[in-house]
Amino acid sequence: MSDALKHECGIAMIRLRKPLSYYKEKYGTAFYGVNKMYLMMEKQHNRGQDGAGFASIKLDVAPGERYISRIRSNASQPIQDIFSQINERINTEFKTHPELIDNVAGQKKHIPYIGEVFLGHVRYGTFGINSVENVHPFLRQNNWMHRNLIIAGNFNMTNTNELFNNLIKLGMHPKEKADTITVMEKIGHFLDDAVRKLYKKAKKKGLNKREASPYIVEHLNVAKILRKAAKDWDGGYAMAGMLGHGDSFVLRDPAGIRPAYYYQDDEVVVIASERPAIQTVFDVAFEDIQEITPGHAVIIRKDGSLSEEQILSPLEQRSCSFERIYFSRGSDAEIYQERKELGRLVMPRVLENINYDTENTVFSFIPNTAETSFYGMLDAAQNELNKQKNEAILKEKDNMTSARLQQIQAHKIRTEKIAIKDVKLRTFITEDSSRDDLVAHVYDVTYGVVQPGDNLVIIDDSIVRGTTLKKSILKMLDRLQPKQIIVVSSAPQIRYPDCYGIDMARLEDLVAFQAALALHKDRGTYDVVEEIYHKAKSQLENPEGEIVNHVKALYAPFSDEELSDKISEIIRDESLQTPVKLIFQTVDDLHKACPKNLGDWYFTGNYPTEGGKQVVNRAYVHFFEGNPERAY
Repeated sequence: MSDALKHECGIAMIRLRKPLSYYKEKYGTAFYGVNKMYLMMEKQHNRGQDGAGFASIKLDVAPGERYISRIRSNASQPIQDIFSQINERINTEFKTHPELIDNVAGQKKHIPYIGEVFLGHVRYGTFGINSVENVHPFLRQNNWMHRNLIIAGNFNMTNTNELFNNLIKLGMHPKEKADTITVMEKIGHFLDDAVRKLYKKAKKKGLNKREASPYIVEHLNVAKILRKAAKDWDGGYAMAGMLGHGDSFVLRDPAGIRPAYYYQDDEVVVIASERPAIQTVFDVAFEDIQEITPGHAVIIRKDGSLSEEQILSPLEQRSCSFERIYFSRGSDAEIYQERKELGRLVMPRVLENINYDTENTVFSFIPNTAETSFYGMLDAAQNELNKQKNEAILKEKDNMTSARLQQIQAHKIRTEKIAIKDVKLRTFITEDSSRDDLVAHVYDVTYGVVQPGDNLVIIDDSIVRGTTLKKSILKMLDRLQPKQIIVVSSAPQIRYPDCYGIDMARLEDLVAFQAALALHKDRGTYDVVEEIYHKAKSQLENPEGEIVNHVKALYAPFSDEELSDKISEIIRDESLQTPVKLIFQTVDDLHKACPKNLGDWYFTGNYPTEGGKQVVNRAYVHFFEGNPERAY
């Protein structure tokens, strides 16, 4: 993606089902779980590079022994930083106490981070806050083992204010308003309540305080706690948690917006945001990995047993399509094919715009994640070329010579690596004109392969703000002096903000929104902008009943083509010599390519939750009033 976005997070949970001595004997180390967690986090580093965190729990430790370890980092390479510190601590213990090297019981007793339950998290700072205190996992501590709670998630709640106020109604005094804190405190409240009730039951049965503890472990109902805690949540989430005594869970939102997968065998249970991370790290087959059902939680009890239980009533599944287009690892078998299909499906309109002149067209992509859709586009181009060859051969069959046949067959699709992304350039100079000149050189181009009469077709995953296209990529491509530049987006026009974990909070930042405003000005219909404002604001003031996304009305008068042409005008700098055309994927073709991920609110405004509709109306009100605050 040419426009840099802060987005997403990644979670990984590992539960060892055998004693640590088993892993020492089979794999040569009792730190098997720690090592696997490092790999799981590295294989998901695409989901977050602003921070990383790791937590572990030891099962069945004696009173007075440390059983929870946690480490977090916001260093420039946070995953490496975390595990460097862990390794340094382990090696120091072994140097100081060499007798522990082959003593698994001693390692568990004296060395932190070793354990049976592990939770890892990689983070992008969605709100631009990246202190280590904002890095997951979060820890809610208590002297009662069962009431210790560790939380990490890939999520964003749309109704944080409501959740915060609910905590106050429960008599609590939360230290922050952030959604992670409110979620953790809500779960923690009902966890505390459940433990208290079980303790009272244990006393009625004649159990003393020490005997009550295993009774609580045996009877604690994690699913019931989650049902109470998550009742009012609105957002997209894959929420992972561990309790101090060893129960753990991952809860997925009812619309399946955020992804979560799990695998189990007799040695481990593994849960992650990315399926290929599990495949690669544990060398298991695609079909052995299951997707957590929306509205359900995978719950792993202290004894290692696993159940998938319904927590919330599932909504229509609207899994995020942006996961498939850009965010998730392209090594997933389904995602790879879907991205190729996105390229294939957009190709017919590309061919129309080059007048089917494949001989004088160079095809390329904007690195790096658009490469797979580029391959799909090439498949479609090759099919067109084969058709052209067949037609030429049939047309000239009566006078065909060997030389002419060879000439026809020699025609190939011209593909080149045109755009090259240089290392991230830092804009030390703050003066605007100087900064713009530096930004213009974020990309470079390959010279000498595009001729002045050639069409240049270049595909990107998606176009959000269009800033990098305007200030860098198009200026560089213009130097090649092609006949025309056609920029293809494998995603449809992004018209609406996200509120479920991707940092697109402001409508006015979206180039499609700017294009719609410009078209209304051109046509003398700009009055509708204020009309929409009043309707959107009424939704905020009186949000009773079903909420309506009134921002849809801004785009309603215009066809996709009209908006695309206006976006082309906006991103085309006046200094360019070359005509520029933008072609966007259609929503219908997006659904054909990604049939299991129909969450398309960025493109259609069809938000899967009421909170999403509330956010888009608030974003519009903020735009109209000139309010720089985020809409969520």
